[in-house]
Amino acid sequence: MTTSPKPTTIREQFTEAEWQTRVDLAAAYRLVALYGWDDLIFTHISARVPGPEHHFLLNPYGMMFDEVTASSLVKIDLQGNKVMDSPYFINPAGFTIHSAVHEAREDALCVMHLHTRNGIAVSAQKDGLLPLSQQAMFALASLAYHDYEGLALDAEEKPRLVADLGNKKSLILRNHGLLTVGRTVAEAFLGMFLLERACEIQLLAQAGGGELSPIPNQTIGRVASQTDAVMVGMGAALTWPGLLRKLDRLDASYRE
Repeated sequence: MTTSPKPTTIREQFTEAEWQTRVDLAAAYRLVALYGWDDLIFTHISARVPGPEHHFLLNPYGMMFDEVTASSLVKIDLQGNKVMDSPYFINPAGFTIHSAVHEAREDALCVMHLHTRNGIAVSAQKDGLLPLSQQAMFALASLAYHDYEGLALDAEEKPRLVADLGNKKSLILRNHGLLTVGRTVAEAFLGMFLLERACEIQLLAQAGGGELSPIPNQTIGRVASQTDAVMVGMGAALTWPGLLRKLDRLDASYRE
């Protein structure tokens, strides 16, 4: 009886679908670093692995975001156990937040959680994100809030976080940071780009010292019905290939 040959390369250990997810997720880490949104090693982006198992990919704890590659991502289950040999381990806080959302939301195939300076600054404001820009309109159309409970290490926080997120695409974690979800890595990244940009614009407008001119409620309601054309589907699908081309010009090693 003959045995099947063992994979000779790292790439051959994965299905085509999983490898594409790994490449996209590694690209998201590199883009976060490129835009200056990283916080050393202390935030996380996860993506569910295609297939019936509820496994997802998370960054190796201790690796800088501009070092993450497709093959270095750690595959774990909903209990935080590695389901594939890896020399790396994961951030426990990252597991708590991401496992909660992946388990509760079948549509949340990618979960992005960041500690951006602009996002934390707005998360510390009592009124949160204000309707001051078109970018804010996109975020406000599907935005929730979750109060700060300390480092995300306690599993008892998971149901409260999930309840606060509900069916929204974006979450401001008070005094902590930002979170977005998407059906693809592209959707989660575009949602984060718009949310982070809205926070940045708000802080700049407030710093200007002049009287602010918020967008009227009736306009907010009208724009809310138009956001999916930009936030998901075609908008994300058109944006993502361009972002990958940008990365490829700078450093294509995320694909390894």
